Amino acid sequence: KRKREPFPFKSGRLHGAPRLREDASRRNAPPPHPGGGIDSIPKRNAPKRGDMYDTEALKTLVDKAAGGRSPADLLIINARVVDVFTGEIRETPVSIGNGKFLGFAHTEALRTVDAEGAYLLPGLIDAHIHIESSMASPARFAGLVLPRGTTSVVADPHEIANVHGMEGIRYMLENGRHLPLNVFITLPSCVPATPFEDAGATLSAEELEEFIDDPKVSGIGEMMNFPGVVTGDYDVLSKILLGTSHGKVVDGHAPGLLGRELDAYLVSGISTTHECTTLEEMHENLRRGVYVLIREGSAAKNLKTLLPGVTPGNARRCAFCCDDRHAEDIVREGHMDNHLRLAVAMGMDPVQAVTMCTLNAAECFGLRGKGAIAPGRDADCILVDDLENFRVRKVFAAGRLVAQDGAMLLPLDDAAAGAPSHSVHVKPLADNAFDLPITSGKARVIGLQAASLLTLNLVRAVRTDAAGLFQCALNPGLNKIAVIERHKATGLMGVGLIEGYGLQDGAVATTIAHDSHNIVVAGDNDADMLLAVRELAAMGGGIVSAHKGRVRGLALPIAGLMTSADPLEVSENLKEMIRAAHEELAIPDAVEPFMSLSFMALPVIPELKLTARGLFNVNTFSFVGIEAD
Repeated sequence: KRKREPFPFKSGRLHGAPRLREDASRRNAPPPHPGGGIDSIPKRNAPKRGDMYDTEALKTLVDKAAGGRSPADLLIINARVVDVFTGEIRETPVSIGNGKFLGFAHTEALRTVDAEGAYLLPGLIDAHIHIESSMASPARFAGLVLPRGTTSVVADPHEIANVHGMEGIRYMLENGRHLPLNVFITLPSCVPATPFEDAGATLSAEELEEFIDDPKVSGIGEMMNFPGVVTGDYDVLSKILLGTSHGKVVDGHAPGLLGRELDAYLVSGISTTHECTTLEEMHENLRRGVYVLIREGSAAKNLKTLLPGVTPGNARRCAFCCDDRHAEDIVREGHMDNHLRLAVAMGMDPVQAVTMCTLNAAECFGLRGKGAIAPGRDADCILVDDLENFRVRKVFAAGRLVAQDGAMLLPLDDAAAGAPSHSVHVKPLADNAFDLPITSGKARVIGLQAASLLTLNLVRAVRTDAAGLFQCALNPGLNKIAVIERHKATGLMGVGLIEGYGLQDGAVATTIAHDSHNIVVAGDNDADMLLAVRELAAMGGGIVSAHKGRVRGLALPIAGLMTSADPLEVSENLKEMIRAAHEELAIPDAVEPFMSLSFMALPVIPELKLTARGLFNVNTFSFVGIEAD
């Protein structure tokens, strides 16, 4: 056995962690500030001729900005500029050249855009998103969010990485690299999310090191294994060190963690959280210097709860994110523009809301050049009609007009041909696969809560049939739920009970099952549950609902999570499936039927969840039986 030594360091590095590659400049450099942000990024060697910022390119930029020596590429006039540095709204022209903002003076330009009094904002930034949850490939996702004013996202591809490992990360990086949407990646830290799951891959710090210096990699993705951090697990800590030793942000994920345990979690170098669901959590994290990313997604909606906790004193440490958002919701409600509308409707100063959605996110993740309209910054900006409805009129990416009045103006290259597929491998299910014997008359039940990822650990008296098997018909309000391993056809399957889902006369099954993305199925009868799972396997992954023997389906061939099909068509299909889930299957209107179900398999968010190995108590981080007596 290797000798365990006190956390955190031995001879200049984490004992037991991989020996990370070093270059001469980094070896003698001072360690980066663990809090992340722009100021923490180590200075790189001076650029050489041919680099993006070589001397000739810089001279051209200065010539354009100085005026007279070279015309600007674009001049925007009659705009009211939202200044996120000073909180002002200024009427001033804005010149753009070589993809950068040049300044605020009338100058000769190759093209002029008259804003006609519209407000000019920096391009919006989603500080934490799983693109896979939109069910669209990165290019298709860009086509959804760019017309809504989002020009940058910080994406954690741990969904596809849990299915396809390194291949999945490469696909997301390359598919998003040349888009007008800036797709920054955080490397998945938890594949699998816990050692108690059965994912399609296992990724170590040594493997992730391959990507760490990629300019599109902004840090290490959300560290969901908070017990591993707090107890000093060496493999977990080595991934954190991979990020901090390279001057990059380590994203957090520790729902409900407070006090000394939160201190132990953050002292490792983690500097953000998007899991605050109460004002107490929010303030505990802010007081420790953490960036709080206020989430408003499809399943988890925390903005209305947390926004009252934002004050002039702490607003610069807050940003907005979606985390998980369906394409249907983006089409219907919007993306980050929806966050702005909600915040302003609740009384937040519009300029402060814009700052949280731009500059704060850029500084949090060290996105150099992003988040503001100022000389030398990247010319990502949007024109909106007003600071209340935030209807996006025009979207500029690196100074190029890419979207107008809700539509893209240029085609987006979708490299879906190289997408990983054929990811559903299920051992054939017997007709009695979902039998659930209960002998005590009392069962542990997952308590689903609408608009929340948190569940309750309930105990309910249950009735069984003559054979001692649980039957939904004898227990109104309860559904069966199962998680089936689908990566290696091991036959592993956990069966449990769920309250609050409300499904009647059918079943729902999906290969979107955070974070290992096995198959999760819920229903009130075994026949429809079996039908849904078998149909899901036949289509190669996606979402299936069964109602009295009839099925509806949405195929997601990319890792069982995404598709390169037209997002509008996907959205319409999903919209119809959601309608049917509420009307035919009686799932309550307050419950998002598919995304809510997908989080019932995530054993890092309290209290009770289900994996392919059985019920898991997140509070004790241990498996428990269905029998409660």
